Amino acid sequence: MAGWDDVRRIALDLPGVVEEDNGRTLSWRVGSTAFAWQRVLRRAERELLGGTAPEGPALGLRTADPAVVDALVLAQPDVYFTVAGYGVHPMVLLRVEAAAVEELDEALTEAWLCRAPRRLREELLGG
Repeated sequence: MAGWDDVRRIALDLPGVVEEDNGRTLSWRVGSTAFAWQRVLRRAERELLGGTAPEGPALGLRTADPAVVDALVLAQPDVYFTVAGYGVHPMVLLRVEAAAVEELDEALTEAWLCRAPRRLREELLGG
């Protein structure tokens, strides 16, 4: 299973990524745009999620569009979820500890692809 060290390693291995620490949470940006971030759940969100809430923060990720969010949550509800405000926007939450490292790598790369400039996408994908 994955951990936050894996998140940092995978995100920082992507071209042009900068990690930001606001003193409470981390986020990963390409250019000036965040593609992944730590999301601390509010008490009410934890109560609604019950036993399925992650113990620590969740990983917020950009998606191509809200339909992708629905597909991810339906396909892997033990890994992906949403809270109020997520799902209607192209963002999804991921339970880091429930994800395999390969799944985490794919999710971070897809989020990065949604936000990276074309020249960086071409650098990663080889043209």
